[in-house]
Amino acid sequence: MVVAAMTAAALLTAGSTTARAGEPATIAPAASPGCAGPAAVPGTSRQQFAAAGKSGSYAQDVPAADAPLPLVLDLHGYLEPAEVQRAMSGVAQFGIEHGFATVTPQIDEPGLPRWDFAENSGDITYLSDLITHVESALCVDQRRIYVTGLSMGAFTTSSLACRLADRIAAVAPVAGLRDFSWCEPARAIPVVAFHGTADPIVAYTGGAGPNARFLPSPDGSGSAGGRDRPGGVDGPGEASIPDNAAAWARRNGCEPEPVRLQVAADVTLSSYACPEHADVEFYSVVGGGHTWPGAVSSISPEPLVGTTTGSISANQIMWDFFRAHPLT
Repeated sequence: MVVAAMTAAALLTAGSTTARAGEPATIAPAASPGCAGPAAVPGTSRQQFAAAGKSGSYAQDVPAADAPLPLVLDLHGYLEPAEVQRAMSGVAQFGIEHGFATVTPQIDEPGLPRWDFAENSGDITYLSDLITHVESALCVDQRRIYVTGLSMGAFTTSSLACRLADRIAAVAPVAGLRDFSWCEPARAIPVVAFHGTADPIVAYTGGAGPNARFLPSPDGSGSAGGRDRPGGVDGPGEASIPDNAAAWARRNGCEPEPVRLQVAADVTLSSYACPEHADVEFYSVVGGGHTWPGAVSSISPEPLVGTTTGSISANQIMWDFFRAHPLT
């Protein structure tokens, strides 16, 4: 009962953010070019897409709608293909139930599934072109385009927030919020992030966790967790996850110290006081692993990635946050 009451208080807090912003009710949708074409058939489809000298594919999940849809990109982590991310995060099914379209992409290239999230990488250009393509193929609301992802997908989400802040309304990195020295977004971009304090892959305190050494390099020739990294995997960075959240808060012009709220027995919310349309929120899962809060299943074994909390739903929290933060 105590945990339930605290969780309810957290949801009320998230709701107050929505009410404070008031944006979903007052900002009209910006219909994408795809709204001029035939309506998309609701359901799941798989599409091929090539751009920026790269080829790939994506799963597309579309609910029934009679207005432009919000769009969420759900980015997979290292080693895990898009279909694993789609099943594990549950974002696609959540979108069908709550009225937004989801695209879960993957680039086809030799070696293991991964993203290059560097400042001028072709993968970031590919994802930018993919958004443009989806805007032309589907009827989406260009004021309500969002990105989330796990681990390396969260690193890439962070990079997209830096590069495409003029197109992406808000982001929600899970188990991998990053700050980059080169990051100069076109506008303050709202961020809600999640991370376990016992994450054994991307350490809460910074750098790689102890189990990162068990991850193979992209070509399978060695470990992705060591300094030599034969396949050239760029890791999580040395700053702690709370420091990364604080860096995004500074970039957005927020107050330096967050207000901390215990939203469940094992979850603390650090919420920064920020200018309008620039909120930064960070959920710390005490004892949590390299996992998606509220996920019902994971392909990775618990001894490798750690535990998954059921005290909160990352999908519900990020969707509440996204709804409160359209592009203005």
